[in-house]
Amino acid sequence: MKNIEFYRFLISLAKDLNRFYKKNLNKPFKAFNKGKGSNYDPVTIADKKFEKFIRSKINKKYPSHSIVGEEFGKKVTKSDYSWVIDPIDGTRSFVIGNPSWSNLVAVCYKGQPIFGLANFPELNKFYINKNAKEAFLFKDNKKIKLRSSNEKNFKKIKLSGNFHGHFSLDKLKKVKKILPMMQFPCMDALSYSHFCEGKIDVVFQCGNKIWDIFPLIPIIRASGGMVTNWKNQFNFKSGNVLVSPNKILHSKMLRMLKPLN
Repeated sequence: MKNIEFYRFLISLAKDLNRFYKKNLNKPFKAFNKGKGSNYDPVTIADKKFEKFIRSKINKKYPSHSIVGEEFGKKVTKSDYSWVIDPIDGTRSFVIGNPSWSNLVAVCYKGQPIFGLANFPELNKFYINKNAKEAFLFKDNKKIKLRSSNEKNFKKIKLSGNFHGHFSLDKLKKVKKILPMMQFPCMDALSYSHFCEGKIDVVFQCGNKIWDIFPLIPIIRASGGMVTNWKNQFNFKSGNVLVSPNKILHSKMLRMLKPLN
């Protein structure tokens, strides 16, 4: 019963978020840089208001649960359940008017993500898993079951990847075979979501934080995908994420990315 309750809560939350955005946040704004030195890390008033709104909904329904959010840190309790929030994943996209930004929310049990929501207000759609085996796209009043690609031929894959400037040119030369394969745009959580639809075969990124990937992990897995770091571990402190539809492609990509570990 608890699982169905979380699933229904997240569906309701997605709809509430879209109404909240259209009523309160879809207007001109200023972006501020919270990065240090030359690092550009934008934040807007919408990031903060979205997170406050999400926290208020969680606190009202599940007051005993812990919460981790990008903008307002941790609320720690003794509960086995916790929530991970990225109020705007893709703030850079949000700043320039690219509609690929999203609201990401995860439900975790004993530190492991079990439910995820990826909500795209400007695209009028959201992705969610119902359980460990089923995930859905809700769009245009339609509910579409998600299934990742069944591609096994490495030469035919559609690859979306981004190094986000984390490696030097000398380092990237060690993975030069990957570079010409990166022919499909990498757009924050939307790329992972497109993977779940089977539109993209492999996605990799570096520099992800826990709130960037935890909400997507349950959806990826429920759609049939694999997700690990670049060392084939379920440990995302490195921020390096690889998503593939099967062991064949996953193993091949891990070997190609190994020089960057």
